[in-house]
Amino acid sequence: MNVSIANIIDHTLLKGSATEKDIIKLAEEAKINQFASVCVNPTWVSTAYEMLKGTNVKVCTVIGFPLGAQTSSVKRFETEDAIENGATEIDMVINIGALKNEDNEFVQKDIEAVVNAASEKALVKVIIETCLLTEEEKIRACQLAVQAGAHFVKTSTGFSTGGATVEDIRLMRKTVGPSIGVKASGGIRNSEDVQKMVEAGATRIGASSGVSIVKGETSSTNY
Repeated sequence: MNVSIANIIDHTLLKGSATEKDIIKLAEEAKINQFASVCVNPTWVSTAYEMLKGTNVKVCTVIGFPLGAQTSSVKRFETEDAIENGATEIDMVINIGALKNEDNEFVQKDIEAVVNAASEKALVKVIIETCLLTEEEKIRACQLAVQAGAHFVKTSTGFSTGGATVEDIRLMRKTVGPSIGVKASGGIRNSEDVQKMVEAGATRIGASSGVSIVKGETSSTNY
């Protein structure tokens, strides 16, 4: 096992068909491989938390997922509820339509609603869904996330038309500078993919294929 790779992977299972048995398996794999976190849907946060108490593996969940079109008050409530249930990392989706409308104030306040709800209790990663954005929109989304106080920017939900690319990671890192995390997610299937993303500036990797990656294998999954 490559511990340095494992330690930056958010071991992810966000399928709607995931069962409690699947989440328990995910948590067990995360403990064995020393992944950074498990990333699960909000309904499974408490289950993951109970499985991972006393370990270094964090519980991450998604907010406003996967479209980002919920109201800010709903995203705020989702965040508060997730933290109460044991989440310490929050991956929220921006309001993509508002960004495309160039309503920067709305987008920033939407992110701030989650950042403020998380307070000092959880990291906030902002999913900008790069596959739906122009280069200018990607830059603006990253800038707004930084201004809103987010800890990370993240490429993708894994549920849209594309995932992480080296070019997007490079652009995001250039935009946010050295002090903000950059998470690559979507389509990362092996350790070579991880290495390319890290070299481009990624500091966290979202993948459902974490076990295959640390074993040196290639997964067929898309997230």
